[in-house]
Amino acid sequence: MLPKVSVIVPIYNVEKYLRRCLDSIVNQTYSNLEIILVNDGSPDNCGMIIDIYEKTDDRIKALHKVNGGLSDARNYGMQHVTGEYTIFVDSDDWLHIDMIQKLVTNSIATKADVVQSAFYYAYEDHLLFDNRYHSKGDQPTVLKNKALMRELVVNERVKNFAWGKLYRTNLINDIPFKKGVLFEDVFWAHKVMHRVKTFVMLHQPLFYYYQRSDSIVGNYTIKSLDILSGMKERHGFIEKHYSVLKNESYRMILKTSIIHYNLMLLNRKVDQGGHYKREIQSYIKKNYPELKKAVRKHPPLARQLNLFCIHPYLNFIYQGMLKIFRGIKVIPGPVKLERLNA
Repeated sequence: MLPKVSVIVPIYNVEKYLRRCLDSIVNQTYSNLEIILVNDGSPDNCGMIIDIYEKTDDRIKALHKVNGGLSDARNYGMQHVTGEYTIFVDSDDWLHIDMIQKLVTNSIATKADVVQSAFYYAYEDHLLFDNRYHSKGDQPTVLKNKALMRELVVNERVKNFAWGKLYRTNLINDIPFKKGVLFEDVFWAHKVMHRVKTFVMLHQPLFYYYQRSDSIVGNYTIKSLDILSGMKERHGFIEKHYSVLKNESYRMILKTSIIHYNLMLLNRKVDQGGHYKREIQSYIKKNYPELKKAVRKHPPLARQLNLFCIHPYLNFIYQGMLKIFRGIKVIPGPVKLERLNA
């Protein structure tokens, strides 16, 4: 008999998108599913919708709880898992009809602990596919632990996202998501991947990662800095268990720190007293020798570090000029992702 797959869907204020998500799960070609829908105190009609779905499909468990955030909803869902495998789906995203079938088939064939599919960035009128590293028809890539951890830290081919991956349940059922933070996956993923012996990447996009139109600049809040807290927490783990990846970790912290410093400059109201900007400056100053060593073979990032240390505004202006020059095609811009009509 095929192994049971538990699908956990945390749900909050997504009435507009929920049916699309749920239909993509219940209609999977792989039928041995346990579909755990966690209504996290949603103020709209999501609770009513999942109760209706529960009545029409005996694989569905509709759970209701007071609002506690995404991490709390996922943790609550994990308490009800009975499947050999677990997959997380955010409630505004959706799956290709064959996704779970392909993930399970590859896990069984390779004895993988985790299988990841490629995904589309899904907009209202188009899709984007990251074809910089792999084409859709490429054979699966198999990674062992050390290579996997490098990819996770670099966050290009292996993303920190919890979704889009099939996990053996016994790998993750005692690693809860950290509550009360944004970017909770950054606090979680390295602890899981540390246990993984075999990780498989499928290069066919089978997951649709919905991109809302909200601007990150216009909606930026101090909570967004949680990602830096997660990366610094992970850095301690990397130093302890994978010291060879220390420079990669420092580079990611530096890049993310500069991005968030610039976002706070663009949205001054979120840090009127400058406390959080000073915190970033202090971290970079304190760790400058290690950061300088980490970017030695990465000239663009080394330039940003030097400019930032002279004065953060210098790097901000430099980044703005680069954007202008790329816009008028004086210098080449970043490689664009493959675009498809939705």
